[in-house]
Amino acid sequence: MPEQGRKSEANPSSSQQRALRWAGLKAASDIGMDRFARLVSRVLSVPVAFVSLVEDDRQILPGMIGLPEPWSENRELPLTHSLCRYVVASGRRLVVPDARADERFDTHPAVTDLGVVAYAGMPLTDADGRVLGSLCAIDHQPRAWKAGELSDLEDLAAACSAELCLRILSAQSRSAQQVLETARAAAEHARSDAQRLEQEAQAGLDHAELLLRASEELAQTSGLEDVRRRLRDLFVGVGKPSYVGLLVAEKDELHRVPDPDITHAAEREVLVLPADAAFPSSQALRERRTVFVADREAMVAGYGTKAVDFFDRMGFITVLCLPLWGSRALLGILAICWDKRHEVGVTERATLTAASGYVAQAVERALYLDERVSVARELQSALLTDLPHADHVEISAVYQPAAHDHMIGGDWYDAYHLPRAAGSHDETSALMITVGDITGHDMHAATIMGQIRSMLRQATLDHPPHSPATALTALDAACSVLPMEASGTLVHARLDPVVSSPDWTLTWSNAGHPPPLLRTPDGHVTELVEHDLLLHRSLGPFDRTEHQRPLAPGSTLLLYTDGLVERRGRDMDAAVAQLISLLARHGRRPLDEVLRRINTRLADPAPEDDIVLLAVRTPAASQP
Repeated sequence: MPEQGRKSEANPSSSQQRALRWAGLKAASDIGMDRFARLVSRVLSVPVAFVSLVEDDRQILPGMIGLPEPWSENRELPLTHSLCRYVVASGRRLVVPDARADERFDTHPAVTDLGVVAYAGMPLTDADGRVLGSLCAIDHQPRAWKAGELSDLEDLAAACSAELCLRILSAQSRSAQQVLETARAAAEHARSDAQRLEQEAQAGLDHAELLLRASEELAQTSGLEDVRRRLRDLFVGVGKPSYVGLLVAEKDELHRVPDPDITHAAEREVLVLPADAAFPSSQALRERRTVFVADREAMVAGYGTKAVDFFDRMGFITVLCLPLWGSRALLGILAICWDKRHEVGVTERATLTAASGYVAQAVERALYLDERVSVARELQSALLTDLPHADHVEISAVYQPAAHDHMIGGDWYDAYHLPRAAGSHDETSALMITVGDITGHDMHAATIMGQIRSMLRQATLDHPPHSPATALTALDAACSVLPMEASGTLVHARLDPVVSSPDWTLTWSNAGHPPPLLRTPDGHVTELVEHDLLLHRSLGPFDRTEHQRPLAPGSTLLLYTDGLVERRGRDMDAAVAQLISLLARHGRRPLDEVLRRINTRLADPAPEDDIVLLAVRTPAASQP
């Protein structure tokens, strides 16, 4: 047996056992100790972690995550299965990359029965330096423990030791209050020590909770604004900064991401910083390292007058600038500022550095998502039709995207003139109009929308006399064959002038879309409710039907998508009734104004879905 193994045979001292009793921890789950175990598991990415305290005849686990039954239920291990007792016996940390390859432990029950392969344990001590147990990280696979991981584990062990000290001293203080009056002075001294340790322990807990919050909060972000919003309340507790700023690197500049909800003077003052500016954040970008400015004297000595004036106006005294490293490059800088002198100790700096890693992951994900959203928005905008010039027919359209940038939709409108028939002398050509909504709110939906729009145009122009139903039937047939997941609704319509008459004819085919509205010159509005099934490749091709209506001079046709009238918490029938009322009341106004009034009254300021409105008005009858 190696020397370390021989030392571990000694039982814990009686003073250690008294300290354990003062701590009040048993072979049962403890909320605070479980939090430390979860934090070790998260920070070091290990499947098993626990707070282990060594008693005379057993090892108890008040904080634990990842052990199987029956250990997870019993919360204790026999000393024969304990590697932590070596930490207690030696008073030093124990780091084992692969216990199976270590002659000290290759046949140890912890390896054979519990599946321990990689092990790292840091001593947990009381106020007098007695080792009570260890904070352990365990992996079931061989692991070369990194220096940063061991440093993080050591920091967490220091915070956990402070918590144990606090519990022990608090218990001793409560006991001291029950002794004779002559022990009052000693109790006061113990209370003072407990107060000091409580501050240290609270700081340690705040740091640990910061990492836990960062890992949970920032994992759910969807864009840079969301990251900036969550940073606002991430840093709380002891040493809370007065301002936390996010600056994103772009070429040779830093661009500040403003808080989307709260206006900060700091963000209005300096939105863009060149990389060569004499500012702490620019230095952190240039030198790719953490920059700490302890106070105003250090700011004056190390930076330019612009930086000094800026920090004076903002009231900042201490500044910490942390690089945000992505998987391939430096993404930006996290600027943490205090309005009073603040000592950033080794543990706090390590905690803030670890938290900046979570911020960097969120920023990298946000930049990727924002770039995809930007491309999709540009694609969607490019696919929207420039409305054709028409001397006779008035036409107008509105497209309003969803408020959430990641909600890229498949709503679109289209309008184009049909070629005149050979030999026709009529100057007024027929007009095709379409409004549709492809299912989905992502890049895929926008891409499918573009394909459907182009295919429907081609189907219409390739099938004279350009019947809407014939074109939709051809589109169904193509979608049932082509490898594309196309589904949604649309209305495809044709407006034809009646020869030698001021009237027009509307012919349309509806694939499951909200019914168009037709307003006659007298203000009466009709829903054109005739429709077929929606567009979906699984339904197969079938013959679409079409319908006709005569349009008197000055009639207005309105097509729209469901984002205008359908949303959570509102009755859709009531919304359609309100739409009909608005069209009836304002339908004589210019179409641009009609659509603006409708969209303002019915749509949310921040709609959850895309909205499309397309209106066409036939020429009014000429005056005699």
